[in-house]
Amino acid sequence: MKEYISVSLVIPVRNEEHYIVACMESILNQSYPKDKMEILFVDGASTDKTKDTIASFAQDHGLEMIVLDNPKRIAPVAMNIGIRVAKHDILVRLDAHSAYPATYVEDCVKTLLSTGADNAGGLVRTRGKGPIGRAFSQVLSSKFGVGNSGFRTNAQSGFTDTVPFGAFRREAFEKYGLYDERLCRNQDYELNQRIRKNGGKIYLNADIVLDYFCRNTLSGICKQSFENGKWNVITNKLCPGSMSVRHFIPLAFVLSVIGLSIISIFLRPFAYLLLLELGL
Repeated sequence: MKEYISVSLVIPVRNEEHYIVACMESILNQSYPKDKMEILFVDGASTDKTKDTIASFAQDHGLEMIVLDNPKRIAPVAMNIGIRVAKHDILVRLDAHSAYPATYVEDCVKTLLSTGADNAGGLVRTRGKGPIGRAFSQVLSSKFGVGNSGFRTNAQSGFTDTVPFGAFRREAFEKYGLYDERLCRNQDYELNQRIRKNGGKIYLNADIVLDYFCRNTLSGICKQSFENGKWNVITNKLCPGSMSVRHFIPLAFVLSVIGLSIISIFLRPFAYLLLLELGL
């Protein structure tokens, strides 16, 4: 970019001590000038060393990282706190469970400005550790596993229904409203749907790719899948029309993968069915 404008990064966090360093290193390595980035972490009453880790990292690297408190602990409340406190007219919503390429902020902002969109972001590349984590990352990268969600399945650049962790214009929040604080899940998707429903635009730049670290244990995957499925139903009830049929496909797919994984331990032929379902 020839001329950099000031932006605010808003990052909700809660008990992220194992992943927050990778996120902060990504911020440290951004091509965007540090004096043009306001960095806001909104902590949801973490019980681990998340806040201490942020403070130590900021001190060691000479960065100003502001930590705000989110007593309600859920992401939409964190985002609204950050939006209200943020000083600048462009806000980039980041996730603490992810790592970002060096040009991520610059590319998101550039795409936002060049397309006239209200929100602009890129693709998600899911990463997992160990056999279970790697298998689940395959699930989250397949059309069945994520209901044909474009930002996870290498969609082409263009206007779309939603993007994760993008750059927003402040005027979008003023015009279309803040995050719905009733939603523990799906708050990003609901907001993007509300923007589009009222005439706004969401843009996906397929050249922008971030790494998201998925769950690595069967118990963690089961819990996440159950919560996602539950909140799809709740979201559809609270915000009629915000969810489509494709959002309910992942739960069925993930449960079938989990079931086949367990059965294949005792009945070897089911392991081949599991591999076939994952496309391996």
